[in-house]
Amino acid sequence: MAVIVALGAFLMTLAGGWTAQRVTDRRHLVLGLAGGLMLGVVGLDLLPEALEAAGTEVFGVPAALLLFVAGFLATHVVERLLAVRQAAHGAQDGTGGGAEGGTGRGGRAPQVGLTAAAAMVGHSLMDGVALGAAFQVGGGMGVAVALAVITHDFADGFNTYTLASLYGNDRRKATAMLVADALAPVVGAASTLLFTLPEEPLGAYLGFFGGALLYLAAAEILPEAHHEHPALSTLLCTTGGVGVIWLVVGIAE
Repeated sequence: MAVIVALGAFLMTLAGGWTAQRVTDRRHLVLGLAGGLMLGVVGLDLLPEALEAAGTEVFGVPAALLLFVAGFLATHVVERLLAVRQAAHGAQDGTGGGAEGGTGRGGRAPQVGLTAAAAMVGHSLMDGVALGAAFQVGGGMGVAVALAVITHDFADGFNTYTLASLYGNDRRKATAMLVADALAPVVGAASTLLFTLPEEPLGAYLGFFGGALLYLAAAEILPEAHHEHPALSTLLCTTGGVGVIWLVVGIAE
Protein backbone atom coordinates (compact mmCIF):
# COMPACT_ATOMS: atom_id res chain seq x y z
CA MET A 1 0.00 0.00 0.00
CA ALA A 2 2.80 2.42 0.90
CA VAL A 3 4.47 1.92 -2.50
CA ILE A 4 1.19 2.63 -4.31
CA VAL A 5 0.73 5.84 -2.33
CA ALA A 6 4.34 6.79 -3.08
CA LEU A 7 3.46 6.72 -6.80
CA GLY A 8 1.13 9.63 -6.06
CA ALA A 9 4.09 11.46 -4.52
CA PHE A 10 6.04 10.68 -7.71
CA LEU A 11 3.42 12.40 -9.85
CA MET A 12 3.11 15.39 -7.51
CA THR A 13 6.88 15.92 -7.53
CA LEU A 14 6.95 15.96 -11.33
CA ALA A 15 4.01 18.38 -11.33
CA GLY A 16 5.92 20.75 -9.04
CA GLY A 17 9.01 20.66 -11.25
CA TRP A 18 6.92 21.16 -14.40
CA THR A 19 5.34 24.22 -12.81
CA ALA A 20 8.78 25.66 -11.99
CA GLN A 21 9.83 25.17 -15.64
CA ARG A 22 6.76 26.80 -17.17
CA VAL A 23 6.85 30.12 -15.34
CA THR A 24 10.32 31.30 -16.34
CA ASP A 25 8.95 34.70 -17.41
CA ARG A 26 7.94 35.27 -13.78
CA ARG A 27 11.19 34.03 -12.30
CA HIS A 28 11.11 36.40 -9.32
CA LEU A 29 7.69 35.07 -8.35
CA VAL A 30 8.91 31.48 -8.71
CA LEU A 31 11.89 32.17 -6.45
CA GLY A 32 9.76 34.05 -3.94
CA LEU A 33 7.32 31.15 -3.74
CA ALA A 34 10.16 28.61 -3.54
CA GLY A 35 11.74 30.53 -0.67
CA GLY A 36 8.45 30.61 1.21
CA LEU A 37 7.83 26.92 0.64
CA MET A 38 11.32 26.05 1.85
CA LEU A 39 10.99 28.26 4.92
CA GLY A 40 7.65 26.65 5.72
CA VAL A 41 8.99 23.12 5.23
CA VAL A 42 11.93 23.83 7.55
CA GLY A 43 10.14 25.68 10.33
CA LEU A 44 6.79 23.92 10.33
CA ASP A 45 7.62 20.38 9.19
CA LEU A 46 11.29 19.31 9.29
CA LEU A 47 12.42 20.94 12.53
CA PRO A 48 9.45 19.81 14.67
CA GLU A 49 9.87 16.26 13.35
CA ALA A 50 13.61 16.36 14.03
CA LEU A 51 13.13 17.61 17.60
CA GLU A 52 10.60 14.88 18.28
CA ALA A 53 12.67 12.08 16.76
CA ALA A 54 16.15 13.05 18.01
CA GLY A 55 15.16 13.83 21.58
CA THR A 56 18.59 13.61 23.21
CA GLU A 57 20.44 16.70 24.43
CA VAL A 58 24.10 17.65 24.18
CA PHE A 59 25.22 20.16 26.85
CA GLY A 60 21.63 21.25 27.36
CA VAL A 61 20.82 21.74 23.66
CA PRO A 62 18.66 19.28 21.69
CA ALA A 63 20.81 17.30 19.28
CA ALA A 64 18.45 18.16 16.42
CA LEU A 65 19.08 21.88 16.94
CA LEU A 66 22.84 21.40 17.03
CA LEU A 67 22.66 19.51 13.75
CA PHE A 68 20.34 22.18 12.37
CA VAL A 69 23.02 24.82 13.03
CA ALA A 70 25.70 22.45 11.70
CA GLY A 71 23.75 21.99 8.47
CA PHE A 72 23.41 25.76 8.04
CA LEU A 73 27.13 26.33 8.63
CA ALA A 74 28.22 23.38 6.51
CA THR A 75 26.21 24.62 3.54
CA HIS A 76 27.65 28.11 3.94
CA VAL A 77 31.22 26.77 4.13
CA VAL A 78 30.77 24.46 1.13
CA GLU A 79 29.27 27.22 -0.97
CA ARG A 80 32.07 29.65 -0.07
CA LEU A 81 34.79 27.09 -0.76
CA LEU A 82 33.29 26.22 -4.14
CA ALA A 83 32.88 29.89 -5.03
CA VAL A 84 36.49 30.67 -4.12
CA ARG A 85 37.72 27.66 -6.06
CA GLN A 86 35.68 28.56 -9.13
CA ALA A 87 36.75 32.21 -8.94
CA ALA A 88 40.42 31.18 -8.77
CA HIS A 89 39.94 28.78 -11.68
CA GLY A 90 38.31 31.52 -13.73
CA ALA A 91 41.13 33.94 -12.97
CA GLN A 92 43.73 31.38 -14.04
CA ASP A 93 41.86 30.77 -17.29
CA GLY A 94 41.45 34.48 -17.88
CA THR A 95 37.67 34.09 -17.95
CA GLY A 96 36.99 36.23 -14.91
CA GLY A 97 34.63 33.62 -13.47
CA GLY A 98 32.18 33.71 -16.35
CA ALA A 99 30.08 30.85 -17.62
CA GLU A 100 33.02 29.31 -19.46
CA GLY A 101 35.03 29.45 -16.25
CA GLY A 102 32.73 26.98 -14.58
CA THR A 103 30.41 29.25 -12.64
CA GLY A 104 26.70 29.62 -13.05
CA ARG A 105 24.39 32.62 -12.98
CA GLY A 106 25.83 35.49 -10.97
CA GLY A 107 29.12 33.65 -10.40
CA ARG A 108 27.46 30.80 -8.49
CA ALA A 109 29.01 27.36 -8.66
CA PRO A 110 26.68 24.86 -10.37
CA GLN A 111 27.91 22.13 -7.98
CA VAL A 112 26.16 23.93 -5.12
CA GLY A 113 22.84 23.70 -6.94
CA LEU A 114 23.34 20.01 -7.69
CA THR A 115 24.34 19.33 -4.08
CA ALA A 116 21.29 21.16 -2.79
CA ALA A 117 19.04 19.30 -5.22
CA ALA A 118 20.65 16.03 -4.12
CA ALA A 119 19.79 16.93 -0.53
CA MET A 120 16.17 17.35 -1.64
CA VAL A 121 16.35 13.87 -3.16
CA GLY A 122 17.61 12.55 0.17
CA HIS A 123 14.74 14.29 1.93
CA SER A 124 12.24 12.70 -0.46
CA LEU A 125 13.84 9.32 0.14
CA MET A 126 13.25 9.78 3.87
CA ASP A 127 9.65 10.82 3.08
CA GLY A 128 9.19 7.43 1.44
CA VAL A 129 10.75 5.64 4.42
CA ALA A 130 8.48 7.57 6.79
CA LEU A 131 5.49 6.66 4.63
CA GLY A 132 6.32 2.97 4.70
CA ALA A 133 6.96 3.04 8.46
CA ALA A 134 3.64 4.80 9.08
CA PHE A 135 1.73 2.09 7.24
CA GLN A 136 3.57 -0.50 9.34
CA VAL A 137 2.24 1.20 12.49
CA GLY A 138 -1.35 1.38 11.27
CA GLY A 139 -3.68 2.43 8.48
CA GLY A 140 -4.78 5.66 10.15
CA MET A 141 -1.26 6.94 10.62
CA GLY A 142 -0.37 5.80 7.12
CA VAL A 143 -3.17 7.89 5.60
CA ALA A 144 -2.15 10.98 7.59
CA VAL A 145 1.49 10.69 6.57
CA ALA A 146 0.49 9.93 2.98
CA LEU A 147 -1.52 13.16 2.81
CA ALA A 148 1.42 15.19 4.08
CA VAL A 149 3.96 13.49 1.79
CA ILE A 150 1.90 13.68 -1.39
CA THR A 151 0.90 17.30 -0.84
CA HIS A 152 4.28 18.71 0.07
CA ASP A 153 6.09 16.70 -2.62
CA PHE A 154 4.69 19.27 -5.05
CA ALA A 155 6.78 21.83 -3.19
CA ASP A 156 9.75 19.44 -3.17
CA GLY A 157 9.64 19.08 -6.96
CA PHE A 158 9.24 22.82 -7.37
CA ASN A 159 12.21 23.50 -5.09
CA THR A 160 14.44 20.76 -6.55
CA TYR A 161 14.18 22.12 -10.08
CA THR A 162 14.51 25.72 -8.88
CA LEU A 163 17.62 24.99 -6.79
CA ALA A 164 19.39 23.17 -9.61
CA SER A 165 18.60 25.79 -12.27
CA LEU A 166 19.23 28.80 -10.00
CA TYR A 167 22.93 27.97 -9.83
CA GLY A 168 23.38 27.84 -13.59
CA ASN A 169 22.80 24.16 -14.34
CA ASP A 170 21.13 23.52 -17.69
CA ARG A 171 17.63 22.14 -18.07
CA ARG A 172 18.88 18.59 -18.68
CA LYS A 173 20.66 18.42 -15.32
CA ALA A 174 17.83 20.15 -13.47
CA THR A 175 15.31 17.73 -15.00
CA ALA A 176 17.48 14.75 -14.09
CA MET A 177 17.51 15.88 -10.45
CA LEU A 178 13.75 16.39 -10.61
CA VAL A 179 13.20 12.83 -11.87
CA ALA A 180 15.52 11.48 -9.15
CA ASP A 181 13.52 13.43 -6.55
CA ALA A 182 10.27 12.00 -7.93
CA LEU A 183 11.57 8.42 -7.76
CA ALA A 184 13.04 8.80 -4.27
CA PRO A 185 9.82 8.38 -2.21
CA VAL A 186 8.93 5.25 -4.18
CA VAL A 187 12.36 3.77 -3.44
CA GLY A 188 12.12 4.83 0.20
CA ALA A 189 8.68 3.28 0.67
CA ALA A 190 9.80 0.05 -1.01
CA SER A 191 12.86 -0.14 1.27
CA THR A 192 10.65 -0.44 4.36
CA LEU A 193 9.64 -3.86 3.12
CA LEU A 194 13.20 -4.91 4.03
CA PHE A 195 14.09 -2.83 7.12
CA THR A 196 12.98 0.02 9.37
CA LEU A 197 15.11 3.13 9.93
CA PRO A 198 15.71 3.89 13.65
CA GLU A 199 14.01 7.05 14.84
CA GLU A 200 17.02 8.96 16.20
CA PRO A 201 19.18 8.81 13.04
CA LEU A 202 16.17 10.00 11.05
CA GLY A 203 15.73 12.94 13.42
CA ALA A 204 19.42 13.81 13.16
CA TYR A 205 19.25 13.80 9.37
CA LEU A 206 16.14 15.99 9.32
CA GLY A 207 17.79 18.53 11.63
CA PHE A 208 20.94 18.78 9.50
CA PHE A 209 18.98 18.96 6.26
CA GLY A 210 16.70 21.64 7.71
CA GLY A 211 19.68 23.87 8.46
CA ALA A 212 21.04 23.44 4.95
CA LEU A 213 17.67 24.22 3.42
CA LEU A 214 17.20 27.33 5.55
CA TYR A 215 20.57 28.68 4.44
CA LEU A 216 19.69 28.24 0.77
CA ALA A 217 16.31 29.91 1.25
CA ALA A 218 17.52 32.86 3.34
CA ALA A 219 20.94 33.51 1.83
CA GLU A 220 20.38 32.64 -1.82
CA ILE A 221 16.84 32.18 -3.09
CA LEU A 222 15.03 35.07 -1.37
CA PRO A 223 17.77 37.68 -2.04
CA GLU A 224 17.81 36.57 -5.69
CA ALA A 225 14.02 36.85 -5.87
CA HIS A 226 14.09 40.49 -4.70
CA HIS A 227 17.29 41.52 -6.49
CA GLU A 228 15.73 42.73 -9.75
CA HIS A 229 12.06 42.72 -8.76
CA PRO A 230 11.62 44.05 -5.20
CA ALA A 231 7.86 43.92 -5.69
CA LEU A 232 4.99 43.34 -3.28
CA SER A 233 3.87 40.40 -5.42
CA THR A 234 7.17 38.59 -4.70
CA LEU A 235 6.72 39.13 -0.96
CA LEU A 236 3.15 37.85 -1.19
CA CYS A 237 4.37 34.71 -2.97
CA THR A 238 6.87 34.08 -0.16
CA THR A 239 4.22 34.56 2.52
CA GLY A 240 1.81 32.41 0.56
CA GLY A 241 4.39 29.62 0.30
CA VAL A 242 4.73 29.53 4.09
CA GLY A 243 0.95 29.54 4.41
CA VAL A 244 0.60 26.58 2.04
CA ILE A 245 2.98 24.45 4.10
CA TRP A 246 1.18 25.48 7.31
CA LEU A 247 -2.10 24.35 5.76
CA VAL A 248 -0.57 21.06 4.67
CA VAL A 249 0.86 20.39 8.13
CA GLY A 250 -2.44 21.31 9.79
CA ILE A 251 -4.43 18.98 7.53
CA ALA A 252 -1.98 16.17 8.12
CA GLU A 253 -2.33 16.52 11.88
